[in-house]
Amino acid sequence: MSFRSLDEFRNLLTNCTAHDAKILGQAEERNAQLTKPPGALGRLEDIALWYCSWRGSPKARVSSPQVIVFAGNHGVTAQGISAFPAEVTEQMVLNFRAGGAAINQLSSCFGAKLDVHALDLDHPTQDFTQGPAMSEDDCVAALRTGWESVDPNADLLVVGEMGIGNTTSAAAIALALFGGRGMDWAGRGTGLDDKGVELKASVIEQGISQNPNASADGLEALRCLGGREIAAMAGAMVRGRDLSIPVILDGFICCSAAACLNAVSERALDHTISGHESAEQAHKNMLAHLDKSPLLSLGLRLGEGSGAALAIAIVKAALDCHSGMSTFAEAGVAAG
Repeated sequence: MSFRSLDEFRNLLTNCTAHDAKILGQAEERNAQLTKPPGALGRLEDIALWYCSWRGSPKARVSSPQVIVFAGNHGVTAQGISAFPAEVTEQMVLNFRAGGAAINQLSSCFGAKLDVHALDLDHPTQDFTQGPAMSEDDCVAALRTGWESVDPNADLLVVGEMGIGNTTSAAAIALALFGGRGMDWAGRGTGLDDKGVELKASVIEQGISQNPNASADGLEALRCLGGREIAAMAGAMVRGRDLSIPVILDGFICCSAAACLNAVSERALDHTISGHESAEQAHKNMLAHLDKSPLLSLGLRLGEGSGAALAIAIVKAALDCHSGMSTFAEAGVAAG
């Protein structure tokens, strides 16, 4: 199953699979019998039940996580909204492939397979202050890259990104979908000063003015204001749903891709969990709009999928406790 247009992708999104309610019930029954007071493991219990319901087993475990980093360049950097040149995107891709970035270390630490996809870096998206960032064909191609990058054998998915200028795209998407002012969503990104943030807010508002359709539809917001790497993350998230692979959301940019999906279908993110709240000032507000409570808050603002990769450890721990603990009967312990 795949797609050749935004309408076909929309149809996939609105008709995607749901969790297994029967398995959820069985997992809840098991959780009630484990050797601990009811609710003693807090959110770890909720995570385990959520995960089991998507993986189709009341005693599921995480054994094959996948991390995918997508990279893209943005034409809007012509407006001077980044402290770094676009060349850094390609340089960081080389660093990922050489194993030298933070995400390489975190993926290795938690046993995750890491894949890196660079999306047409020599041809940045269009400057969205002048019109749509992508044509429909370009957006669909990026969505398909994300879709096709997901390993069907994975049992937990993290999607990350690299792209100079992409916090501006993410902020523009947030403004289109959630409203407010440019300054509500413009952050410092890779290190802007106060004047840089003010310029960024102005550029974001120009983007909304030039792309009025973006405020009415999540996929139009993605096409008109996003980047190829943001679209690829969205495609991978939906493929995860198609394969019943739970997804850990990363920071502000990753969540902007998720927000585009959520605007199309309010159930689109049921298979996702928020890995962390980043230091990018608008991320907390975005998570509130998405009704996602983060697992971690460590002041990270790196991107690359780093915060979500850290949260793999929490999800694995939740499932090891849920599926590995003895029940009262198995342990010969009297239940209260």
